[in-house]
Amino acid sequence: MSGSAQVKAWRPGIGGVVEVLHAYFPSHAYPSHTHDAWTVLIVDEGVVRYDLDHREHGLAQAQVSLLPPNVPHDGRSVRPEGFRKRVLYLEPDRLGAGLVGAAVDQPELVDPVLRHRIHQLHGVLADGQEDLEAQSRLALIEERLEQHLRRRVIDPPDRRDAGVARRLREVLDGHLPAGLTLDEAAELVHAHPTHLVRAFSREYGMPPHRYLTGRRVDLARRYLLDGRPATEVATLAGFYDQSHLTRHFRKMLGVTPGQFVKP
Repeated sequence: MSGSAQVKAWRPGIGGVVEVLHAYFPSHAYPSHTHDAWTVLIVDEGVVRYDLDHREHGLAQAQVSLLPPNVPHDGRSVRPEGFRKRVLYLEPDRLGAGLVGAAVDQPELVDPVLRHRIHQLHGVLADGQEDLEAQSRLALIEERLEQHLRRRVIDPPDRRDAGVARRLREVLDGHLPAGLTLDEAAELVHAHPTHLVRAFSREYGMPPHRYLTGRRVDLARRYLLDGRPATEVATLAGFYDQSHLTRHFRKMLGVTPGQFVKP
């Protein structure tokens, strides 16, 4: 593998899948961020290492990685030649309630049948002409993912300030894309601003402003996939202007908004 980053992203026409991403990154390292969707990841070339909820994990070609919604993670190549991956982003309600903790504890799945089914689904989605087949394959994949997770469900441990951090996250999500000041958030959550930042950073592994930026980038991805121009997307997603959007988009994904939707 060599050359520049390559990204192909689109929204397929089947329920449950909010985005499909095929990408090759020769050198890009994802900073810590979150998604509001389940992330189903397979690697076709190279090896990926990532931190999920303060713990390091690795993903090779034989595995499937399942990252839960709203849990911070990053990503980087283990090898100098980079990595090639394919990703399905599933709506947060596609997998049963109470399974986030199990995914956080063990996001890698060694299941050749599951990986092959995901590979097949990507082929059907890329073709874009067989909706019923895509829906059927997705149903089997979701069933198998749930089976893996339910085998290891345990009661989540109590963590200090988890409630404060969770309420702040809900406030940030509820004020997208415009955002709000820290003082405004503190008034809504009924906590001191400094305590808010510390609690949120301890719980989610990133400060509130970085979480908000990541959510705005997620919004920008959706608008770009809808075919809206980057100048309009910047405003819709809460960025000051197109250059502001491009700077954060490139930092997060390794490519510009234009490269993200390039055919």
